[in-house]
Amino acid sequence: MGSDVKTEEVCPNCGHVHTPGDANIGLEKLVKDIREKAKAEADKLHSEAKAASDQILVAAGKKAEAIKLAAEEEVAKQSSHIVSQDVSAANLLVKRELLNTQKALLDQVYEATRKEIVALPDSFHKDAIRKLLTEAKKEIPSGIIYCNARDQAAAKALVGEAEFSKFRVGAPVDIDGGILIEGEGAALQIDYSYRTILAKVWESGLKDASDILFG
Repeated sequence: MGSDVKTEEVCPNCGHVHTPGDANIGLEKLVKDIREKAKAEADKLHSEAKAASDQILVAAGKKAEAIKLAAEEEVAKQSSHIVSQDVSAANLLVKRELLNTQKALLDQVYEATRKEIVALPDSFHKDAIRKLLTEAKKEIPSGIIYCNARDQAAAKALVGEAEFSKFRVGAPVDIDGGILIEGEGAALQIDYSYRTILAKVWESGLKDASDILFG
């Protein structure tokens, strides 16, 4: 009996031969790109965040000093217990203000990253849809692809290829980018929207972003 020989097809889009591992590599690269953009935004806001933190610490120092002076002037009238309560309350207020500022800056980095990804050229979004659909196809071999109005043309072009011919494009949905995939009969659904991917990346990298911003 002769041995089976697997033939490798040249991709009509890029002119290269794709291996089964290309989809995983492509998806990892997409996630890596999003991570790098999030880090770039964090780096860009680092100096601003540091300045804001310094201002809060300076204000905290002045407030503590004012309380200390007032306490010294009123030491004859107030017990050390009351003074201690005032200082503790002031420190708690400063910590709360600092945490609120940090959260606001992290939210600002997240939103700036999201907007930057959305504003990328159409070629990026088309390539992203191909990689995400290739990954989704492992679990849902056929079904409906949902994307935003901007990416409709790219999605329709993809389902016109033999590799994705078992998919069809549904009506536009309100997402920043990426795709939502629904299996036949809506038995299985996968959310590969940018917002969901970025949220997972952001959650896993939140400590890194916080370290970059606040040291």
